[in-house]
Amino acid sequence: MNRSIPDKSYFRIGEVSRLLNVQPYVIRYWESEFKTVRPIRTRSDQRLYRRRDVEELLTIRKLLYEENFTINGARKQLQKMRSGGFAAAGDRREELLTEIEKGLRQIRDIVSGS
Repeated sequence: MNRSIPDKSYFRIGEVSRLLNVQPYVIRYWESEFKTVRPIRTRSDQRLYRRRDVEELLTIRKLLYEENFTINGARKQLQKMRSGGFAAAGDRREELLTEIEKGLRQIRDIVSGS
């Protein structure tokens, strides 16, 4: 499923349904099961999904339909992915800081050596 999300800020449930290739009632059900998907409501009570909601729904669809997770399993996997993502970003930051420190020491050695 290599669908790209159109460059828009908000999506109606019909658009999200077509992007995910699922019925709107499935999206509403996932919304009730996964608290990370929270569309805003218009005055006429229509759902408007933000881009991050659509990305989250794409991930949920992949976990449920392609990787065959249960709802509970998908919930746990999303939680792992979120916490793992932050850890990976933190590790990468540490690596960058170490490289920067190493570069600064080399510069100091060059300057003090001349």
